[in-house]
Amino acid sequence: MYLATTGRRDAPPAPSGAPRRVSATVLALGTVSLVTDVSSEMVTAVLPLYLVVGLGLTPLQFGFLDGLFTGATALVRLAGGHAADRGGHHKAVAGAGYALSACSRLGLLLAGGATGGIAAALAADRLGKGIRTAPRDALITLDSPPDGLGRAFGVHRAMDTTGALLGPLAAFALLWATADAYDAVFVVSFCTGLLGVLLLVVLVPGGRRQPVGGAHRLRDLAAPLRLPGVRRIALGAALLGGATIGDAFLYLLLQQRTGLAATWFPFLPLGASAVYLLLAVPAGRLADRVGRRRTFLYGHGALLPALGLLLAPLPEAVLLVGVPLAIGIFYAATDGVLMALTGPLLPAGSRAGGLALVQTAQALARVGAAAGFGAAWTLWGPTPALLVALAGLTAAMCGASRLLPAERSHPLPPEDRPAPRPPTPHSPKGSPR
Repeated sequence: MYLATTGRRDAPPAPSGAPRRVSATVLALGTVSLVTDVSSEMVTAVLPLYLVVGLGLTPLQFGFLDGLFTGATALVRLAGGHAADRGGHHKAVAGAGYALSACSRLGLLLAGGATGGIAAALAADRLGKGIRTAPRDALITLDSPPDGLGRAFGVHRAMDTTGALLGPLAAFALLWATADAYDAVFVVSFCTGLLGVLLLVVLVPGGRRQPVGGAHRLRDLAAPLRLPGVRRIALGAALLGGATIGDAFLYLLLQQRTGLAATWFPFLPLGASAVYLLLAVPAGRLADRVGRRRTFLYGHGALLPALGLLLAPLPEAVLLVGVPLAIGIFYAATDGVLMALTGPLLPAGSRAGGLALVQTAQALARVGAAAGFGAAWTLWGPTPALLVALAGLTAAMCGASRLLPAERSHPLPPEDRPAPRPPTPHSPKGSPR
């Protein structure tokens, strides 16, 4: 059993009807993610426009570069999850990832505008994110009640998205105040990233978590896939990820369709982030109530109208509102929900590694989707590429509906299930309590 307010295990359950609260660990991790995302988004808000418009990269080149960074992040997640499970030091491994991302801001400052230096700094940021993601999400699942994981991830993702919303605003405010001094943005971003690491050290409990029957040798990294439910979730997530084009492409297409001035381009993701922020907690609670499998699957359906809007001859105002709205709904209903769906199926001792496997399967599939869509756009043009993406996503949703496992009333692995209470003198053995 879990006590939601403290994150401790083997505590008595909350009274029936009592309001559930997320654990202090989840709130602390949410605060760290908020501050770190402010730091990260200060320097990445304009990346698609800078690469495609500023440096003149083709959509194919941009898709390859974006996919390369995403693929590197995905593979490093496996290492981060393995290290966290092997030593039981989830906080320490997550902290190393946050520190690497913070130091990457110094790389941007020292790059001096050199493309290679900027690419290396961005790669370091993505590697840091890959290292920290699985241990952080494992901490959330280990310190939350199984029936409240959707809400816990919703609260964390809402706080995380608040940082993504504030980061670009802070960057533009700094540029306005310093007359476009980008070095000032990099310095403030670095300091903010260090603050996130400090908050992790101070706020998040750091006790060593003993592994429980997990696979901790390198050759056993794929051991969680032996669990049928985890294997089916990984395949379903990969199938849907392979049909999901990056939202950066959607913003670029939206900018082309509407003729939006380059000055306003960085504000497009803010609309999606605002929707994500508003819907993350309700989507998590909905997933706990109606089923995480259904919510995750239907969340991908939110991208269908986004693709359709970009194909239809609609007023610019409809496109500028509808596409970010659909992207925000998609992330709110899928990001944390996938982890909430997977976590209870994994033993505590291999929780981080199992979550990393699912994340990696999804991320690598998205690498292929980004490269494929970029190639289709370059060779055929945006309209045929969008039609192929629309058909592919529809087919993937049909396939994933058969792959994703049905949720059961007690999804915990046997070794993590609470022991039955012994009978009391006032209660006959075997009688319901």
